[in-house]
Amino acid sequence: MKISKLAILGLFVIILMLVGCASTTRTVTRISADEVLDQSGNWNDTDSRLVAEQMIKDLMYRAWLQDFVLEEDRKPVVVVGTIRNFSSEHIQADIFIKDIERELINSGKVKFVAGIKERDDVREERMEQQSYASDETAKRLAAESGADFMLQGGIKSNIDASGGKAVKFYQVDLELIHVESNEKVWIGSKEIKKFVQKNKVKW
Repeated sequence: MKISKLAILGLFVIILMLVGCASTTRTVTRISADEVLDQSGNWNDTDSRLVAEQMIKDLMYRAWLQDFVLEEDRKPVVVVGTIRNFSSEHIQADIFIKDIERELINSGKVKFVAGIKERDDVREERMEQQSYASDETAKRLAAESGADFMLQGGIKSNIDASGGKAVKFYQVDLELIHVESNEKVWIGSKEIKKFVQKNKVKW
């Protein structure tokens, strides 16, 4: 019995599909959130967390804090402003901001107020309370804690690549600014350098 070329071609296509489906199996392994896995050399969650920890630690041990407490007899109120991404990568600045906010709060040395994005929601809730909450529980308007200082800055990067090898350089600059006087009371900088090597890669 002769088998047509069309039947042979159809059988070949079916075999290819079966092989293709078999090769798409995937294995997922759970790992600790604190485990460092630097696959690409790009900015990652570990960089964000470590930089935030180190920079806020430096911020808390500088003279501005002691000077303020001695003069005002209270903890300073701090708000995190804009952290801009000037790098060539798509960096989630919001993750870095949250890491910074966590370190500020956990330091116990400053009071911390919500940023611009969070304040809008809270203010809307306060306005709603004026109409719908009881007099005993409604929160007062114009009673917010004003920030004494704003922390802001940016993330920059540079890549020096050749022949499948690259050095990735990141620099994070933060500044603490007195809200009333615009005086810069602290400037911090943290650098990260990574060497990445691959056989065939485009940077």
